[in-house]
Formats: sequence, structure tokens, C-alpha cells
Amino acid sequence: MQIENAVVLVTGANRGIGAEFVAQLKQRGAAKIYAASRAGDVAVDGVVPIRLDVTDPAQIQAAAAAAGDVQILINNAGISTGTPVVSGDVAAIRREMDTNFYGPLLMTQAFAPVLAANGGGAIVNVASALSWFTTPGSGAYAASKAAAWSLTDSTRLELAGQGTHVVAVHMGLVDTDMGAGAGADAPKIAPSTVAAAGLDAVESGLDEVLADDWAKLVKSGLTLGPGERYERIFSALSGS
Repeated sequence: MQIENAVVLVTGANRGIGAEFVAQLKQRGAAKIYAASRAGDVAVDGVVPIRLDVTDPAQIQAAAAAAGDVQILINNAGISTGTPVVSGDVAAIRREMDTNFYGPLLMTQAFAPVLAANGGGAIVNVASALSWFTTPGSGAYAASKAAAWSLTDSTRLELAGQGTHVVAVHMGLVDTDMGAGAGADAPKIAPSTVAAAGLDAVESGLDEVLADDWAKLVKSGLTLGPGERYERIFSALSGS
């Protein structure tokens, strides 16, 4: 579907990739943009701010009721706590799952009927190359993004009958506050590149976006055994 004249809701719209989605939606002529954030304080001309914590079911239902004209849902809100799964605090692990998996799940459940009523529309889930691998310090984040990847596939199948196009966007490190906190000394993709790739996919009908070389490298190794796959990944991480 075309972005021009569409009504779009973006979660986590106050900074990083979410803010870029908002900016590019404006450039592409979206008719209305709901910019959702926990504080509801996105101050962009012509944009409708919504107070929305994606871990709060009541706020999600309120958003779906208030934004009944949405045609495209962009599930972008996410967190990274840098928590390992074996030795990590379970509360932190649950917080990542609540935001990165249950958040998109609850948003999808709430807005699927809205999208159906408005012609089918599209859902964009911002995932990660960490859907397909992990590192010792990113276990919780990787687990949540792997779950989000599976959620995206299930959503695509379950909503095919109502004509909803479902897109997964995968990438490596992004030049955002979250990317800076990852502690990895590696090239970072611009958030504008991620947003553009996601919106291009909506318009072209593409189901999966590999937004940078890192995502392409990791995805291409999924047929390998774990030992060979991680040897390849860690070799690329070390630059050897």
C-alpha cells in the first residue's frame, strides 16, 4: 500500500528509529500520524501525540479506541537492558520480553480489528539481526527479538485473510541511544536508513527487510550448524 494519504501509528516515536519513521511519514505524505510514546510528548507539527506504554494493556486499548482510523501500525518501541539469561536478573529479562515481545503482541491484537475495518493495511515490526544470534551480554534482548520474529511470522499467516501486510525489519547496530549503550565498537546504520527500508517494504509488498550488511550476513548463516555459524559471526565481529 502507499504511504501517501495513509493513517499511521508509530510506537516509541519520541526518539531514534521511531522519530525517523515519523519524519519520513511526513515526507511521504501520510494523512495522519499518531506518534506514541510513554510520556505522550512528541511535539512535531501536524502529528498527533498519544501517551502509550506498550506494556500497559489498558493504555493499548485506549489507543486503539482513540485511533480507529489507523491503516498502518509500526511496532517500534523497544528496550535493551544488557541482561544475560543465565546469570541475569529475571525481572530485567521479563521487562525486555514485556516490551519487545508482549508489547507488539498486544498492539497487534488490539489493532488487528482496526486494520481490518480500514481495508487490511499493514503492520511493521522492528526486529533485529539479534533475532538470529546472541552474545553473552545480550541474551535477554536476543530472546525477546527472536520471539518478536516468530510473532511477526505468525501474525502474517493469521492476518492474511483480512489482507494485512506484515513486515519484519532486521538490522545490526543502529546509531541511536540504544545503539550507543550496546558497548560494541562496530559500524552503525543510520536510523533514517532503517525507517526508509521499512516504509519502502510497505509500499513494495516486501515481507522482510535486511536493512544492512550485518543483518544479511547473519541471516545467510542460518542453515549452518551452531558451531560454524557462531564462528562466522564472531569472526566478523572481531574483523578477522
